[in-house]
Amino acid sequence: MPRAFVTGGTGFVGSHVIECLVSKGWHVVALARSVRLPSFINFPGVNWVPGDILASDVLKKAMTGCDALFHVAADYRLWARNALEIYRNNVMGTRRVLSVARELRIPRVVYTSSVGALGLRRDGRPADETTPVSYSDMIGHYKRSKFLAERIAEEYARSGLDLVIVNPSTPVGPRDHKPTPTGRVIVDFLNRRMPAYVNTGLNFVHVRDVALGHLLAWEKGISGRKYILGNENLSFRDFLRILSEITGLPAPKIRIPYLVALTAGVACEIFSRLTGRPPSVPLEGVRMSRYLMFFSPERAVKELGLPLTPVRQAVKEAVWWYVKNGYCKTRLPISPGELLT
Repeated sequence: MPRAFVTGGTGFVGSHVIECLVSKGWHVVALARSVRLPSFINFPGVNWVPGDILASDVLKKAMTGCDALFHVAADYRLWARNALEIYRNNVMGTRRVLSVARELRIPRVVYTSSVGALGLRRDGRPADETTPVSYSDMIGHYKRSKFLAERIAEEYARSGLDLVIVNPSTPVGPRDHKPTPTGRVIVDFLNRRMPAYVNTGLNFVHVRDVALGHLLAWEKGISGRKYILGNENLSFRDFLRILSEITGLPAPKIRIPYLVALTAGVACEIFSRLTGRPPSVPLEGVRMSRYLMFFSPERAVKELGLPLTPVRQAVKEAVWWYVKNGYCKTRLPISPGELLT
């Protein structure tokens, strides 16, 4: 039975990576900050190890004897009162985890980056793994930290560590419990807290396809190579339309001009600095919305066999999970059972 060490196992993507590995017969050792796990993360045979990704002694003990490392852990926030926390987790944490993997000679590593660390095409055409990019293209601390962490992963790959990089786009699906910024959009939509929107473009993908993409990268990926784990490019308006069709709730019709949204983002940023509470309109999110964040998963489809589950199905499952777990405080025009048909 192959043995894998997984960081970020209680997170949205990480929990699905663990579920995928267990279903394929792997023994999983997973790092968690606390042994008190969410009730819905209950996978048989997983050895949960409490600890931090910067604790070398914990990492060495947990990673010893593993055939694979899946470094999924990331601090995915568009705002933090202390931005150094994001760099600590994403940049320093990645260097520490990969350092231990090299010391223990882990046979193969899959590092979870993000399409946020990749370049964009200014004309709106889908970008790929080879689109030119620089640090100056990064908007906000999250993207900057993931860009720097990806450079560290490439450095370790060049130095001899057998490492494959995966770049998930915008995962959607069940168990986005914190939730991520995308999950927050769905929750706000369900609770009628989205009277207007700023249009942009994103690449969406079912979270289970992302999880399987990690295993496929371990099995088939070329060392040092990047693979975009994505699927459908949609405007934000079209994403809201899908949510409306699935739930029966009306989609917002008012489109906020970029400059108006930017002004609101600046005001929210100032308020958050004073109160310490996350902004209702993250400035980084507004600044990102100015660009079409479209990507092509062609390389992952051809080289890894990445599945492409329809995004509508992913949205259905996400809505069903939020309704089932009490995130939706309003009555939907349809029954929860209809979401699964």
